[in-house]
Amino acid sequence: MLKKLHNKLLQKKITISVVESCTGGLLSSYLTSLPKASKYFQNGLITYSNNSKIKLLKVNKRIINKYGAVSHECCEKMVKNLSKMTNSKINISITGIAGPSGGSKLKPVGLVYIGLIKSKKVIISKNIFKQKKRKFIQVATVKKALELINSII
Repeated sequence: MLKKLHNKLLQKKITISVVESCTGGLLSSYLTSLPKASKYFQNGLITYSNNSKIKLLKVNKRIINKYGAVSHECCEKMVKNLSKMTNSKINISITGIAGPSGGSKLKPVGLVYIGLIKSKKVIISKNIFKQKKRKFIQVATVKKALELINSII
């Protein structure tokens, strides 16, 4: 799937930027793993802490206090603010709980939000991965993000 997406991005001259939290740069790593990725990959930020989301991405502190960093609202603000910072045609944000701890009843380990903006169209995908292993959740999140990107180009 990655090679196919890579070729589509090159062919259509579509640029992409990402901001990641729980995946810690894994999506950026996947997207830059093939030659000529520099033709489409523009930016990759890791805003792991709430403070970095507030300081770098300008996510309003009230959003994080009210809804949490792992929320539809935070994910949406992350991707919208990233799109303001870049000239990329596609912008993606990821925030979630990769575990093995840190979850709750309302926000279990495996809860991940993926935000995507293309041509002012905003998609926020809520995912709950049942497998509770950290690496599995991170890889599953990246695969889901790649599927989302592929579906809109």
